[in-house]
Amino acid sequence: MSNLLKDKNILIMGVANKWSIAWSISKKFIGEKANVTFTYFGEKSKANLEKFLKQEGIENATLISCDVTKDEDIQRAFEELKDKMGVLHGVVHSIAFANKEELQGFYYNTSREGYLMAQDISSYSLVAVSRYAKPLMTEGGSIVTLTYLGSERAIKNYNVMGVAKAALEASVRYLAVDLGPSNITVNSISAGPIKTTSAKGVKNFSALLKGFEEVAPMRRLVKTEEVANTALFLCSDLGTGVTGENIHVDCGYHIVG
Repeated sequence: MSNLLKDKNILIMGVANKWSIAWSISKKFIGEKANVTFTYFGEKSKANLEKFLKQEGIENATLISCDVTKDEDIQRAFEELKDKMGVLHGVVHSIAFANKEELQGFYYNTSREGYLMAQDISSYSLVAVSRYAKPLMTEGGSIVTLTYLGSERAIKNYNVMGVAKAALEASVRYLAVDLGPSNITVNSISAGPIKTTSAKGVKNFSALLKGFEEVAPMRRLVKTEEVANTALFLCSDLGTGVTGENIHVDCGYHIVG
């Protein structure tokens, strides 16, 4: 495959580091000739992003600050994006956060503050981003977000993030209905557990990985590139008929009882 995203303007939100799923998607999209813009949160995030973009030989990438907990900041970011890109064809939403202490022990001990924070950043942010992305998607487009099986099943220690991901997936369906008439698709990718920095916040994550490999039909962990391939399909002209879906990329783990 080559040039599947040629002349497509794509916004990628939530690249944490070189090991993140969002970064794997970024490299895939750039390889398919997309014009990629990145958002970041905080100067440390910006510095890290600039560093490994340079290491990958990617120069002159557009970086835009965006705090998804503030509507006015999201609005400003998309106004800046409009000035730089004009038309937007795709958004990859890879943003999620919960306090580490909420990702262990009993779910009933979740604090009110921790619950609201996880929902705000991990779920509501997709709603707000979609609202401001829509006016820029004058030629139609695709919005893709990332989720995990903890939204459908009670995964030990995933706790409040599982509930936030369930809300995220419900939002995908409602947004798909709202944005469909504008020729905008909205989908989520449910990736299997991957050794990312954020995943390390889940207590006993290594044990979860081992159990996954033993049970998954393919008897292995999913690769970030496989998740990126699915995002590519959804954001390219190959996926224009798919919307409101939650696509599992987990070596078949979710089908096992």
